Amino acid sequence: MKHNNHNDITMDPSGFVVLADMVPHIVQEIRYYSTYNFIGERIDGYEEPIALLTKEAARALKGAANEFFVQGYRLKVFDAYRPACAVKQFVLWGIEDTDIRMKPYFYPDLEKQELFKKGYIAKQSSHSRGSAVDLTLLDMKTGKELDMGSPFDLFSEMSHPDYRGLTDEQYENRMLLQRVMVRNGFAPIDCEWWHFSLKDEPYPDTYFEFPVSAEFLR
Repeated sequence: MKHNNHNDITMDPSGFVVLADMVPHIVQEIRYYSTYNFIGERIDGYEEPIALLTKEAARALKGAANEFFVQGYRLKVFDAYRPACAVKQFVLWGIEDTDIRMKPYFYPDLEKQELFKKGYIAKQSSHSRGSAVDLTLLDMKTGKELDMGSPFDLFSEMSHPDYRGLTDEQYENRMLLQRVMVRNGFAPIDCEWWHFSLKDEPYPDTYFEFPVSAEFLR
């Protein structure tokens, strides 16, 4: 997707909510707050391990979460709103930094430079517009994540939602996640089974800079 250079960048968080306030039974494992991510350190702008989203996206996600809850699943969120400074850190890491300590876990089959060419890391992210979310499903009976055939943020063909080198169960788990998310107004992308963006996003041309912090919203 080509972006023009006229996108607004703003610090205004007034259209955002803390996701857990809106969807009380979600589980959060905010990977870019932790060091267990493809760079291997906490990412710029992640001041608290919480998910923030636009009110519209949070409302739509609540619908999906309720539908899953009735079926015995909870949503587990890895990332939601991502400040523009975090994306800048990804880009600089991709261009300048020679550190590849997390390669075996997140991009075992690719060279770092290929992550941009193949679309796994974007120079601007839909997450910075506040209506995109990375998530999976947690089975309430077992307390474990559903087996999706590849882990979150594995940059590989295996992570493409329609990858067929999976067991039937793994593929069906991906399709279950996708069906309910799409029914609730989200669109999937072709290279990551965990990523969904609100189709009717409220800020299609605005990239936000404020930190991931509940304090900042108050």
